[in-house]
Amino acid sequence: MDNKKCRAFLKWAGGKYALVNEIRSRLPTGQRLIEPFVGAGSVFLNTQYSDYLLNDINPDLINLYRELQSRPGQYIRDARRYFTPAYNQSDVYYRLRDEFNQSRDPYHRSLLFLYLNRHGYNGLCRYNLSGKFNVPFGRYKQPYFPEAELYFFADKAQYATFTCLPFSDVFSMAGEGDVIYCDPPYAPISRTANFTSYATNGFSLDEQRSLAEKARHIMQNANIPVLISNHDTELTRDIYQGANLSELKVGRYISQKGHKRTKVDELLALFHQPVNQKNQAENKQRDKENTDNQIG
Repeated sequence: MDNKKCRAFLKWAGGKYALVNEIRSRLPTGQRLIEPFVGAGSVFLNTQYSDYLLNDINPDLINLYRELQSRPGQYIRDARRYFTPAYNQSDVYYRLRDEFNQSRDPYHRSLLFLYLNRHGYNGLCRYNLSGKFNVPFGRYKQPYFPEAELYFFADKAQYATFTCLPFSDVFSMAGEGDVIYCDPPYAPISRTANFTSYATNGFSLDEQRSLAEKARHIMQNANIPVLISNHDTELTRDIYQGANLSELKVGRYISQKGHKRTKVDELLALFHQPVNQKNQAENKQRDKENTDNQIG
């Protein structure tokens, strides 16, 4: 695949568009890519596996992807009407946000989710404790309608299965020929920082450790490689022990105010047992068994 990158049609905090080349250069070959935390799908869009299992804990996100996958032409035609000056008004935005929060119709919610994503402040996806979407109006001059990006996603989605499950359930669905890429809600960069709010659930430090353990276990016991991205901190380096660690100097901005933005290093942790190492381990075990039998 060349170095041309395809953008996601959604704005997404922590999206991996800027790091796509670094990530895909470290992803092992395989038949199917599994993403337990797919987000806006930049890695999915910029890799070439035969099949994809794409998961996210946010039901609105997965619902949108399924609707776009099943009827792309209709979806894009219906979504386009929300991207006119008449809909780029504060009072209209808040009316449609309320409509979204009250709606139980999956298709209508999927259209409004795209509208809210592109018209809301900073492309945030945030819910209150009652599960209501509460991002304020973004006040953009002319929100972009991502028609080409929607069509590209819809075409590639024909090779994907979308699920809305806890990440541990997704790991249990992996088998021979699969590769797993995890982009979890990031660990805090300090003890006082808290950037773990995601959908209506947090992502605790215990879950960070659990994810690392599952990655280590599935690599050692099923020889399924796992690549994880996260902040580069003492905590992440500790829980990813045994993985091949790559520090990325390409910073990730964590402040919404441009003049106050500071770079934060990223870490890519690859849990992978190459075939030659696997064969060496099997040969050593076989030699040990032969020696034991001769002694016996």
